[in-house]
Amino acid sequence: MAEIKDPENTIIMETTKGKVIIALFPDLAPGHVARIKELTREGAYDGVVFHRVIADFMAQTGDVQYGKQGGEHFNPGRAGMGGSSKPDLKAEFSATPHVRGTCSMARSQNPNSANSQFFICFTDAPWLNKQYSVWGQVIEGMDVIDQVKKGEPVRDPDSIVSMKVAADA
Repeated sequence: MAEIKDPENTIIMETTKGKVIIALFPDLAPGHVARIKELTREGAYDGVVFHRVIADFMAQTGDVQYGKQGGEHFNPGRAGMGGSSKPDLKAEFSATPHVRGTCSMARSQNPNSANSQFFICFTDAPWLNKQYSVWGQVIEGMDVIDQVKKGEPVRDPDSIVSMKVAADA
């Protein structure tokens, strides 16, 4: 397993395909990291599907409203249209590039609309640089992310089985 240097700023995400370890960047995007950790600690991401997965681009998940299997409002047809009950976040754009394994927040056209959804880049995506809030980097398990079922929308999608802050695991 990857060496976890800062357990309070590391996520352990168990998916239907295997385990993924994500190092968080609290200095780069403090508000986004705080939100990811808050939702993780609430168990909000457990059971959430990867609703939009584009080969050679990215895997998107995190719709805790419509994408959470077994959740009150689970609706595969609407997965990707929801967020959490928490307020949207102010953009924390940076010069950190979107490369393979980058974890970044999804949003609408409004730069300050990120909430709970996020994506993991399969490959370098420089056109996203300075336009989306990068909050982490996969340090182990990109081979797992590579196996997530593709589609827009995904038929019979893979999901996050559980997501934990390493300090709590």
